[in-house]
Amino acid sequence: MKLQTRRAYNFNAGPSALPISVLEKAQAELIDFRGTGMSVMELSHRSLVYEEVHNQAISSLKKLLAIPDTYEVLFLQGGASLQFSMIPMNFLQVGKKAGYIMTGSWSEKAFSEAKLFGDVYHAASTKEGNYRRIPNVDDMQYHSGDAYLHLTSNNTIFGTQWKDFPETGDVPLIADMSSDILSKPIEVSKFALIYAGAQKNLGPSGVTVVIIRKDLLEQANTNIPTMLKYSTHAKNNSLYNTPPTFGIYMLGEVLNWAREIGGLTAIAEQNEKKAKLIYDVIDGCNGFFSGHAEPDSRSLMNITFTLKTKELEKKFLEQAKQEGFIGVNGHRSIGGCRVSAYNAVPYEACKAFSEFMIQFQKDHS
Repeated sequence: MKLQTRRAYNFNAGPSALPISVLEKAQAELIDFRGTGMSVMELSHRSLVYEEVHNQAISSLKKLLAIPDTYEVLFLQGGASLQFSMIPMNFLQVGKKAGYIMTGSWSEKAFSEAKLFGDVYHAASTKEGNYRRIPNVDDMQYHSGDAYLHLTSNNTIFGTQWKDFPETGDVPLIADMSSDILSKPIEVSKFALIYAGAQKNLGPSGVTVVIIRKDLLEQANTNIPTMLKYSTHAKNNSLYNTPPTFGIYMLGEVLNWAREIGGLTAIAEQNEKKAKLIYDVIDGCNGFFSGHAEPDSRSLMNITFTLKTKELEKKFLEQAKQEGFIGVNGHRSIGGCRVSAYNAVPYEACKAFSEFMIQFQKDHS
């Protein structure tokens, strides 16, 4: 099977594929942005031209996600990994506990960081089954007086994803949505704080989006460094220090693209179709391929599977690379195979890969 395009079939888990139209626009504007004679990367972040880019990106995100006026949208740096520390620093008060729902490696890392700042515990965990599923509501045990409850909405390494989120009442619900934000409509008002690294569905690496309820800001601890306070960035429109200007510009263009192709409902429908192409092969192969996630917990973003033998798996991955399918190796911590079908990965790429899977099985059965 020979590819008829210079563009790779990019299934990298992150940084991941960007829409070709966004890349082309960035290329056209790279040298002279809006008649300034400068690249957007060269503009002062205090300039009116950049401020318009910045504010438009915030406005676009609010519209696409239907974010209520009771929330702030922040553009930060440090990725989700810094949020693992910032969240307990700001919101885990002395005398309170925070619950963490354990569904994979990233929730484990978030929990490990939080332990450095206060009293945290496992509100639920599916580790015993090697993170093959999302916990049921009945599995969750948390307390009404908790500082917050934390979950990871999509698990890139194990290929599981929350379909519905728990109702937590007065307990603030915090979610790491780094790998599935913008992939489907969500009810933002269920959450006190949502955070996401941009490099999956929102844009290039370097930008972290935080959507935070204003009343939660008022409850934050104050005896922490200025740059690590959410309130610092909220008061300064994420311009307290020099932000990742090019990344925010690209994020804004990705949001424009998302709106132009029909918004989150249309994107969700396309993501369902893309993932179905590959899951259908896994389900119909008589055990040649084995999906890791249980069917009701399957991720639409990261499709994880293994082959019957390690020898076949190695050959499969080598041949996939030869055919132009990039990033199909599973995470280094668990191995196997993984197809990351983020928003900008076209349907045609998933179709081509499903056909490759079918042909590989025929050739090796």
